[in-house]
Amino acid sequence: MLSFGESHGRCVGAVVDGCPAGLMLSQKDIQRELNRRRPGQSELTTMRGEVDEVEILSGVFEGYTTGAPICMIVWNKDIDSSKYECVKYEPRPGHADYTAGVRYGGFNDHRGGGRFSGRITVSYVMGGAIAKKILGEILKIEILAHTIEIGGIKAGSTNLEEIKQAENNPVRCADQEATKKMIKRIKQVQGEKDSLGGAIECLALNVPAGLGDPVFNTLEGDLSKALYAIPAVKSVEFGSGVDAAKMTGSQHNDPFAIREGKVITPSNYAGGILGGISNGMPITCRVTIKPTASIGKPQQTVNLRNMKETTIEIEGRHDPCIVPRAVPVVEAMVALVIVDHAISANLIPRVLEKKI
Repeated sequence: MLSFGESHGRCVGAVVDGCPAGLMLSQKDIQRELNRRRPGQSELTTMRGEVDEVEILSGVFEGYTTGAPICMIVWNKDIDSSKYECVKYEPRPGHADYTAGVRYGGFNDHRGGGRFSGRITVSYVMGGAIAKKILGEILKIEILAHTIEIGGIKAGSTNLEEIKQAENNPVRCADQEATKKMIKRIKQVQGEKDSLGGAIECLALNVPAGLGDPVFNTLEGDLSKALYAIPAVKSVEFGSGVDAAKMTGSQHNDPFAIREGKVITPSNYAGGILGGISNGMPITCRVTIKPTASIGKPQQTVNLRNMKETTIEIEGRHDPCIVPRAVPVVEAMVALVIVDHAISANLIPRVLEKKI
């Protein structure tokens, strides 16, 4: 997938190459996922009024993919760049204003964070929508993500059915008691002109054993690279993650067993991946999202024109917590990687349905 566009540019888009021919695909398939990510979903998100309506420009003909590259765009319509003139010379703490300026010699589009804004994840979700449809229809693989922590408030144990219902509340948390506390906490920091971070768990169900290409293209490695491409992601864990440091080998090793003629592991501390290759158990990963960098509190920065320290107060429309809107983005990136590995493993044909 090629991603293009900037936060305050004309559009954000994606070009997906390698999609099999014969997949029934419509604008509604893409729009369904974009609606989950778009701003203004609740009082807990930015009020930037983008409808994020997708246009499919190529690669789909008479309702089916053709095998050619699929180009999709979403036009940026509600843009207010007036608040961003200062950031070119007074970089915002926590943002990529300074590093992008150094890397690109000051030619980067700094408006709204430009290429480094969470706005670019629109393209991730568009590509992920296609990947999720292929995985679901061809391999019956299901990708589910949900919020497990916001601002230090952690969700308790939940089952698969509860996780599937997490979409029905504004923070996308499967634990109803934790949900109430998270909402209250977000509203509190919103009033304080501050922000919160959190964590998201993603499950990939029914993934067959054997996906992954060690040693430099392991399934964990490719998933990590994709997840770290999401702005604000600061850590990625699989299975037991950092808790593995507290366990013994006898505790952490997942025993093998046979159930209905299939090799399984009763526990899943490995997170569905061994040696960089899927083992047939659910792939479980977690990502940590840092607090939204744009906050209204005064912060120390520098003026790059006179090379002196100064103070900045960020204006504009920003999420007090981006975790809920990042849930479909995490799903999209996981789906893109898994479908790529499935195609490489010849589990998905180049033509899904013969027309002639």
